[in-house]
Amino acid sequence: MSISPFQLKKSIHINLNKDTHAEFRIALFKRGLSMQEVFEFLAVNIVDGNEELTKFLDEIEYNKKNKVFTKKVNSTDADSIFDAINQHNPLEGR
Repeated sequence: MSISPFQLKKSIHINLNKDTHAEFRIALFKRGLSMQEVFEFLAVNIVDGNEELTKFLDEIEYNKKNKVFTKKVNSTDADSIFDAINQHNPLEGR
């Protein structure tokens, strides 16, 4: 699949946890790449049937179906969870 400069673009919006986003940006910055370039490359290669990326999608699908968590909760995630619990603690004020 080739991209014509005259094709219309569609935008996507994704949410990453704070640490993942920061580490991803650092990894890309070290290579002089933007997130846009990486996601575009991945999407084009998936559409073109890249065998390695197809296997990667199969792994994601398997993990989703089998509720396999691929990332452990890190300290920032844990802090966020505890902050949310503290802000909405139904026992507070008793």
